[in-house]
Amino acid sequence: MTVAVHELQPFLKRLRLSGVLDTLEVRNEQAVAEKWTYIDFLSRLLQDEVERRAQKQLALRIKRGRINTTKTLEAFDFTFNQSVNRRQVYDLATCEFIRRRRNAVIVGQTGVGKTHLAHALAHEAVRKGFDVLFVGAHQLVSHLAAGRADDTSQRRLATYLKPDLLVVDDFGLRPLPPTGGGDLYDVIDGRYERGSIIATSNRAPSEWHEWLGDPLLASSTLDRLGHDAAVITITGKSFRRPFNDADKEVPPDDD
Repeated sequence: MTVAVHELQPFLKRLRLSGVLDTLEVRNEQAVAEKWTYIDFLSRLLQDEVERRAQKQLALRIKRGRINTTKTLEAFDFTFNQSVNRRQVYDLATCEFIRRRRNAVIVGQTGVGKTHLAHALAHEAVRKGFDVLFVGAHQLVSHLAAGRADDTSQRRLATYLKPDLLVVDDFGLRPLPPTGGGDLYDVIDGRYERGSIIATSNRAPSEWHEWLGDPLLASSTLDRLGHDAAVITITGKSFRRPFNDADKEVPPDDD
């Protein structure tokens, strides 16, 4: 008895294997042409399903983590600024620092590629199965501060404690709200030796104490963030093209 592909659909759906339909006909034709055994045919279908589910989970982790998929290591131009330590970046890309629950800090002037590298390392982490969340420092403290108005502070804080890797972009860029220093401490302390952080900043770490405000709180926060942390310092040109005379529209010559 020959069974049509569409007749398998309700059974596959009930078993939550609907994705098999994506490659079933192709694999069936391949099996006939190459004279596969039944076991070979079943094995290929299951491999396809495993790969499909892995890709679906990867896409979900990328979306949930707010990761820019165009900013990858493959797309980063290491030749633009020779100060970027390629070896150090690729060591971080192995994600061993996440397994060890350590942190990384990327420091440099505006436009030198800090955020790109942070996204790239976040992307490598999700590829390896880690849960990641990418967030701006101002967005993080604003989100936590708003939790005091609707009594959701603890639930919001848990959002930043749960991922294996939390990426905090533009650390120190904008002034902190009155509760910002304390909220950052709660996040960093809550993740200390439990999860990893990547922080990007256009301020040198020596300036962070002043930005955080309270000296004791700042010292405690930075002690935890900086403990055994990898630091990448980037100097050089900006990837962003500034306004200059060449960018201005040139008026037509008068005849």
